[in-house]
Amino acid sequence: MSSTAGHRWGRPADAPGSGWAVVDVETSGFRPGQARIVSIAALALSDDGNVEKSFYSLLDPGVDPGPTHVHGLTAEMLAGQPTFADVAGDLVEVLRGRTLVAHNVGFDYSFLAAEAEMVSAELPVETVMCTVELGRRLDLGLENLKLETLAAHWGVTQMRPHDALDDAMVLAQILKPVLVRAREHRKWLPVHPVSRRTWPNGRVTHDELRPLKAVAARTPCPYANPGRFVAGRPLVQGMRVALAAEVGHTHEELIERILHAGLAYTEAVDAHTSLVVCDDVPDQGKGYQAGELGVPLLSAPEFLRGLESVVGGADIEEFTDTSAADDQFTLF
Repeated sequence: MSSTAGHRWGRPADAPGSGWAVVDVETSGFRPGQARIVSIAALALSDDGNVEKSFYSLLDPGVDPGPTHVHGLTAEMLAGQPTFADVAGDLVEVLRGRTLVAHNVGFDYSFLAAEAEMVSAELPVETVMCTVELGRRLDLGLENLKLETLAAHWGVTQMRPHDALDDAMVLAQILKPVLVRAREHRKWLPVHPVSRRTWPNGRVTHDELRPLKAVAARTPCPYANPGRFVAGRPLVQGMRVALAAEVGHTHEELIERILHAGLAYTEAVDAHTSLVVCDDVPDQGKGYQAGELGVPLLSAPEFLRGLESVVGGADIEEFTDTSAADDQFTLF
């Protein structure tokens, strides 16, 4: 069941998409708009992960190249190379109509968006996906989710770490089996929308890439809160759902499903909370607070099963007092 909320966060791994653009950038520093991109690689992939086209270039950043010991690029090597403005058209053709994918996508996307703003170019990027978060959802049992760790896990050879082209090719090779595993385990892909970017005073602001919890907690639900969940009855759109720390799924994936189903995500446990998702009986935190307030607990597996048959809720508009329309008062 789809939510009528403004943003649509995430999608089932078996749902069709329009393809991927795997991107990696090496930079002269860490602050977009001040530090610059010194090399860039982008690979256009089909929805099932097969490479269709590619783009790679060193860039003359016009500033000191920064950590040469990391990316291996010196000022002499970059002098006379194309600028971002020179390659923007080629990059746009790889990105167009696809979801931008990167390992820690907030970093790469912010640098691309800042560079595009500086040359008055527009990135044709509507959605992004972070493979760090995707890897976190797959329960791989790895020590960490660094690119080199994932590469070793999937048997992908990494020749030159922190080389934009090599890192992009490694990520593209990893993405294909990752997508297969996500489909097999019925995971949701962390595909998130992006919106207009502005860079006042040389600083990047990209609210659309804030942590999902911060955005979801402020996203108004179009349905009235029907009250507490009752065991044995279905979930109802508008129910306010909190997540305890003690769950076996990532909070991001659960929040995506909450919003998609027309439920409301809340970070607080109070008298208005309909249920708390919690896999254990804790002695602290949100699960404990729920017990104190009599708020029902549901395990993550039970909650996910409940999401398959959510009952339609009452629209907020149904609570508008039409007799006082001239006064423009809305009763909730």
